[in-house]
Amino acid sequence: MVVNAMQSYGMNGGRENLFKAISSDTRLSILEHLSEGDMHISGLAREIGISVPVAAKHVKILEKADLVERKKFGNTHMIGIKLNNIYSFLDHFAENRRLEVEQGTTLLEALKSVAAVEVKKIGNRIKVISTDGEEGFYVYEVDGKLSDKTVDEYEFYEDAIVEWKKLVPVTKKRLLVSIKR
Repeated sequence: MVVNAMQSYGMNGGRENLFKAISSDTRLSILEHLSEGDMHISGLAREIGISVPVAAKHVKILEKADLVERKKFGNTHMIGIKLNNIYSFLDHFAENRRLEVEQGTTLLEALKSVAAVEVKKIGNRIKVISTDGEEGFYVYEVDGKLSDKTVDEYEFYEDAIVEWKKLVPVTKKRLLVSIKR
């Protein structure tokens, strides 16, 4: 299942390449540094404390697993992380729950039958603020589509696949603003 999932999300490196890529502390460190932005191979080597040839070998393994990509600007090669491939792979380890409900059951009722859910009324809308003790901002998709209805408004009238997602800050931009003096 994981191999098919990786291929369907562009991870053509295959299971062996992926697990080889993430089995090294050095390569994990490279991915961590790249999560902050694209870097030149020599900058990566310097940051991690390894030689450029060793860094290049590690980057090739990460490229083969489709976790990073090389962007060429003339003779300069910048290495960038392919976050979507990492996230897509990790999605396949999400918990799955099966349940059967009566027609007209709301998503909130269905969710409460499989998880501890805390809700809060904000204006005239019900928002889920915690699932199984994990506070955060949650969204859901039904059969791959976002809904404009709240969890207490969405009702089931046919079989569906619901993806319940906690939004976390996975990408960010940090602006270090200095005032001219």
